[in-house]
Amino acid sequence: MTARMGTARLGPAERSAALAQMSAEELDVVVIGGGVVGAGVALDAATRGLSVGLLEARDFASGTSSRSSKLIHGGLRYLEQLNFELVREALQERALLLQRIAPHLVRPVPFLFPLKHMGWERPYVGAGLVLYDTMGFSTGLTRGVPGHRHLSRTRALRLAPALRKSAFSGAVQYWDAQVDDARYVMTMLRTASTYGAHVASRAQVVGFLREGERVTGVRVRDLESGRELDVRARQVVNATGVWTDDIQELVGGRGQIHVRASKGIHLVVPRDRVHSLTGIILRTEKSVLFVIPWGRHWIIGTTDTAWELDRAHPAASRSDIDYVLDHVNEVLSVPLTHEDVEGVYAGLRPLLWGESEETSKLSREHVVAHPVPGLVMVAGGKYTTYRVMAKDAVDAVAHGLDQRVPPSCTDRVPLAGAEGYQALWNSRQRLAHSSGLHVARIEHLLQRYGSMIDEVLELIERDPSLAKPLTGADDYLRAEVVYAATHEGARHVNDVLTRRTHISIETFHRGVAVVEEAAQLLAGPLGWDDEQVKREVGYYTKRVESERLSQEQDTDQEADAIRLGAPEIVPVAGPEVHPV
Repeated sequence: MTARMGTARLGPAERSAALAQMSAEELDVVVIGGGVVGAGVALDAATRGLSVGLLEARDFASGTSSRSSKLIHGGLRYLEQLNFELVREALQERALLLQRIAPHLVRPVPFLFPLKHMGWERPYVGAGLVLYDTMGFSTGLTRGVPGHRHLSRTRALRLAPALRKSAFSGAVQYWDAQVDDARYVMTMLRTASTYGAHVASRAQVVGFLREGERVTGVRVRDLESGRELDVRARQVVNATGVWTDDIQELVGGRGQIHVRASKGIHLVVPRDRVHSLTGIILRTEKSVLFVIPWGRHWIIGTTDTAWELDRAHPAASRSDIDYVLDHVNEVLSVPLTHEDVEGVYAGLRPLLWGESEETSKLSREHVVAHPVPGLVMVAGGKYTTYRVMAKDAVDAVAHGLDQRVPPSCTDRVPLAGAEGYQALWNSRQRLAHSSGLHVARIEHLLQRYGSMIDEVLELIERDPSLAKPLTGADDYLRAEVVYAATHEGARHVNDVLTRRTHISIETFHRGVAVVEEAAQLLAGPLGWDDEQVKREVGYYTKRVESERLSQEQDTDQEADAIRLGAPEIVPVAGPEVHPV
């Protein structure tokens, strides 16, 4: 399905139409939550022929799904925990995403595993990677990435001169895959919309509609207008991740699923600060630490600590940052300092509550429950296996509908922009010539939009000034800001600088130097007056200030208190809301 076949837009008019349509008809299923699992449920249900609505209180992927390590992987540490089924499932999904579902958004990435111990460690790690590679074969698909290889210290240093020679004795290189997590979710929602799903952000579920014991829909507040509406549905799916318990309370007390939040933080540093041709993976006393190539940057993380404070904006403290720097510096010949850090972001993993007190040992597997008639809950899991979670949730929906529902087909449904991508990539020189853009710009656009690139180029053709890069963030064109609003559901400056692009973590100014330009570009498609432009700039600037200050605090409590000092541009409803 390419842009030429009419990929759905998620602009302001489409949002209004989606809300109107949702309130006008009884749907087969309404999904609460616009992260990767909610988007996956919407796509799975829509491609089975069901009528679908999806509601997200904030921006799409604004929670966990934009704050991950941006990896599609099987999870080597789960292999060490002997969780073979989870690893096998994740590696099969990796092959599908790389080769069939989203080759324009998911791509292979190499990692170097430095070995510290002579003798036992190389055969131990090697045996694990043999199993990892073997399990990576999926029915009808190749692995999608090269197999692992053993390296001497000398050969490893050629690939990663940044490593301190005395810190390791040799290495093993293996391959996984990476993804722009927020962009993947948004693309999946556009795909679902193309198949008929009604999708709206800034639309908060504040209660449930009931007929006796049965849930028959949701009460929704349009946070942009303040208007409330009822959305009736034969089945409701809660896919809200770390907010799962909140939704369960709305429906009347604690339910069958209990989710605990684990905080993981990541640092972003310029590519020239770590001299390496490959990513690096390190074992820590608690988990693993990745140094992940990310365009002109490295992403370094993550941590794994319990978090019981604000879930919308988890804060990274100085202690978190020091932990990551200290561990990565154990193997680097030139240590990284706080001054090298361009960006910091913190996310929360929705872990199923287990017996262990350590979040690193709580389950990454998922669960689907039907706590009351008409309501399906899905929680847990990991980004890589979102499609399996979605399939299982819609299977539960199908069980609750009094009709025959076809089986899931999302393993054979490419996301918008996937079909035709490879042919366009092969023709990128021709695209560069016809568009007047440098081939490097075309490559950048293809790896973000795939075959939907012609929609971006069409904006530039109509307004050549949009071909210029943003002043202060020249990896991104001005057209991409406009496109985010007209096609990708962006409603505010923060949506664009944090999720449609990653300017907020890829620049030392964290987006402040481009916020005025971005707001002016968004004003037209979003219908803003000068006062709203001023509000958007002020909000974003204040948000960055509070984040910087929070990252100088020693404890989670201090960091959280300061981060919450920046108000929401569109506040969500408070906890006083009760079931309808």
